[in-house]
Amino acid sequence: MIRSLSLLLALALAGIASPVTAQDKTPIADDAELYFISPSDGDVVSNPVTVRFGLRGAGVAPAGTMIENTGHHHLIIDAPLPALDAPVPADDNHVHFGKGQTEVSVELAPGEHTLQLLLGDALHVPHARPLSSEQITITVQ
Repeated sequence: MIRSLSLLLALALAGIASPVTAQDKTPIADDAELYFISPSDGDVVSNPVTVRFGLRGAGVAPAGTMIENTGHHHLIIDAPLPALDAPVPADDNHVHFGKGQTEVSVELAPGEHTLQLLLGDALHVPHARPLSSEQITITVQ
């Protein structure tokens, strides 16, 4: 297991999104739940948009921290969930919070936007049971 994690970490640091097998995926509690504290689905908001992340039944830890039943947040903006068998990409649509942050203020263009949360393990890979929030839609004035 340690060797697999070391290899995955090396691949992630090299920017190679290698598929992860089911046996290498990190477990998460069956009752863990990921959700938005704010905004709520359908909200009309102004910039900067403050997004607060909620997590129940599991803990938040910085990327690279291998503690059972923990992970870190990724905010998916205007995109579907990424592949669930590889590290979450890092781009304008997939924002990483690898320091363990639980809120962010973002500037979004006026109009309608979708937001979704996805928890990643120490290596930015979704857990064995991928933990994501419902996708919400907000309108920025």
